[in-house]
Amino acid sequence: MGVTFHGDATSVAVDSRDNVYVFNRGNNPIAVFDPEGNFVKGMGQGDFDRPHGIEIDGDDNLYLVDDNGHSVQKRTKAGKVAWTLGTRGKPAPWQGGGMFNRPTDVAVSPVNGDVFVSDGYGNSRVHKFNARGKHLLSWGEPGTDPGQFSLPHNICMAGTDRVAVADRENFRVQVFTTDGRFVAQHHIHHPMSLTTGRGGDNSLYVGEMGPPPVQAGVPNLGNRITVLSPEGKKILSFGAPLPG
Repeated sequence: MGVTFHGDATSVAVDSRDNVYVFNRGNNPIAVFDPEGNFVKGMGQGDFDRPHGIEIDGDDNLYLVDDNGHSVQKRTKAGKVAWTLGTRGKPAPWQGGGMFNRPTDVAVSPVNGDVFVSDGYGNSRVHKFNARGKHLLSWGEPGTDPGQFSLPHNICMAGTDRVAVADRENFRVQVFTTDGRFVAQHHIHHPMSLTTGRGGDNSLYVGEMGPPPVQAGVPNLGNRITVLSPEGKKILSFGAPLPG
């Protein structure tokens, strides 16, 4: 049985059995595939306004970020909603730092289940919650200095005690402690997404989006994957710019 995406497939996560979950803007917002690519099931019909980010924790719970819904859900692997952060359709004031205004992505600590949300298109903030969804702290504000953001577009754990944020319109990846203390920044062209490796691979994999039209087709700018060491040293890049 196949499935057709009638909209963007925005983010992907893999569970403990290597099943693939595609969070997308089609008629099956949570589309599940087996390791061979066969469609298994769809979930979440009618429950999201604009799917954007997904993460799966060690117990195969799903964390789903609804951009235009201004909310984040935790669901069991069967699709049952465990909790929801934010209120669907009710954004916090634009760039005011509240929860949420068009959040973008979510990361989950493998140590204690703490949840980190990048927020987002209408905010310049990261919010931290415990595993039960209780708000613990937030950090960040608009700007270009360390610890400030211009569209925090993606977030991931970097090991067990660091959080990496794709600070997209500042053309960098910022790294923080889990309590929001700035550690380092790595300059990357338009970082769109990021994740770390599995098992013993602690490298940071950064998806770079293309340059603006005035630089379309310029070599070594965007539309590629860059791999960084945990210290931020570039290991390799692969992919190619789109034709001008």
